[in-house]
Amino acid sequence: MDLFQLETFLAVAEERSFSRAAARLHRTQPAVSQVIAKLESELGETLLERADGTLTDAGEVLREYAQKLLNLRGDAEAALIDLRSLHTGRLRLAANEYTCLYLLPVLDAFRREHPRVKVTVQRALASRIADEVLSHSVDFGLLSFRPEDPQVRSTAVYRDELVCIVGPQHALAKAGKASIQRLGKEVFAAHNVASPMRQKVIAAFRRFKTPLNMDVELPSLEAIKRFVERGNGVALVPRLAAESELRNGTLRAIDVPELAMERRLRLIQRRQTALSHAARAFLTVVEKHAVMQGDPFCFLPDRT
Repeated sequence: MDLFQLETFLAVAEERSFSRAAARLHRTQPAVSQVIAKLESELGETLLERADGTLTDAGEVLREYAQKLLNLRGDAEAALIDLRSLHTGRLRLAANEYTCLYLLPVLDAFRREHPRVKVTVQRALASRIADEVLSHSVDFGLLSFRPEDPQVRSTAVYRDELVCIVGPQHALAKAGKASIQRLGKEVFAAHNVASPMRQKVIAAFRRFKTPLNMDVELPSLEAIKRFVERGNGVALVPRLAAESELRNGTLRAIDVPELAMERRLRLIQRRQTALSHAARAFLTVVEKHAVMQGDPFCFLPDRT
């Protein structure tokens, strides 16, 4: 089993057609069929259903590992190019809608120092970011919680907090403060993606025997802010995500002592893998930015 066989197998799996895979690889269909047949013979497993091109159970297992191996090949090629050309290369990161906001000023600083490095930030669910890092799809990931996987190393890079927001005309806007019991009378606009922070909020309302009326669920923090701005109830969002609106007054922050929750954004990387030049340079910029800007930026590698 070699990388050429795996590349051919992935092309057939993605195209679900030997002829389309052959066209994509600039080979003939018989040649592609021969490669797949040889691979199946070596493994002793049928990988593809010939009728419709779908993967068998063995094919599904092989696809995951094949993609990892090809990603590793890409990493090796990029590292060699990086070594030869020093300041060129690529930097790949994974973040979600919220954690990407931390990256903006840091990437601005990075690009000023290394304008020839290509930067790609791909959007991913927080629950999938560690997997993206471990599969070598990205160099770093940004999370708002400490990852449990021992193969991942994390560094706290930003201190954030949960903030209760309302529109400027809301009854709570002038007071600037409310108890959790008072919030039990409000309708919440909530994010419809599960997260550790959402569970902490639910637990807090339960602990204070207060109803949590999440009657509106929206798919993004941006949508939640725009909805609340129009005077529709309240929302709990990371302060980082609402800094601009709080500064210009289109949203107001309400202090809720019972919901004082701090969390740290974490930059994660593979524990056992040497970093590329671009990745090492990015870490240097992240640490330098934390020193220059101070709180809430930080650079605190986990000790374990």
